[in-house]
Amino acid sequence: FYGFASEAQMDPTIESEIFKALKKTRLISGDKKELQYSRCGRTDKGVSSVGQVISLLLRSNLKETTRSDGYSGESSAEVSRGSEIDYVKMLNKVLPKDIRVIGWSPAPTDFSARFNCLSREYKYFFWRENLNIAVMEIAGKKFTGEHDFRNFCKMDAANVHNYRRHITSFEIFPCSERFEDDELWAMKIKGSAFLWHQIRCMVAVLFLIGQGLESPNVIDELLDIERTPRKPQYTMAPEIPLVLR
Repeated sequence: FYGFASEAQMDPTIESEIFKALKKTRLISGDKKELQYSRCGRTDKGVSSVGQVISLLLRSNLKETTRSDGYSGESSAEVSRGSEIDYVKMLNKVLPKDIRVIGWSPAPTDFSARFNCLSREYKYFFWRENLNIAVMEIAGKKFTGEHDFRNFCKMDAANVHNYRRHITSFEIFPCSERFEDDELWAMKIKGSAFLWHQIRCMVAVLFLIGQGLESPNVIDELLDIERTPRKPQYTMAPEIPLVLR
């Protein structure tokens, strides 16, 4: 797939396949604006997600008073599932096998998957090999807090004018998987929102630090826009190991 979001002349995408399924099952009528469609985030080509959230208006068996303003949004148990359409089963029957709907919940009519989202979390998986995990962790902790991340993203000057983002937490830890004498590790990065390719750029610099090619202090230098006003040349980390959760 060419990422999550539908783009002109780039098909198929996760989003385009979801809307094909929604139309095929006649769960929607009208365009995205009429459906109040919103997505929590977007992933680029090659990046996976195991916890994407979207919101939109769908065909329903419930009465208007039950499914809109009368719903608190705190627990889907308030709605009798036996009386509602089985959205998960219906959509998974027609979606490609590598796209799965895992659940749904009624929500207030003014709910937005994008603007009501409190945080986003990414995991980046990698083999330890000869990386110095200790210095990578020291360097990664420097990302936490609010900073200008223009040196850790792909510039999108036409659409983005504010490069300040808040990173809530950074963790690096071993996974249970092993291959021969190597260990699978993961970095977990949580924040309110992220710039284009921000995670892959952050990980790329951490790999340079883990290989001993850069000092952990390079993070401070790149986050200091007055000291480093222009992004240096470096190759982004591969997209395949990145997962939105």
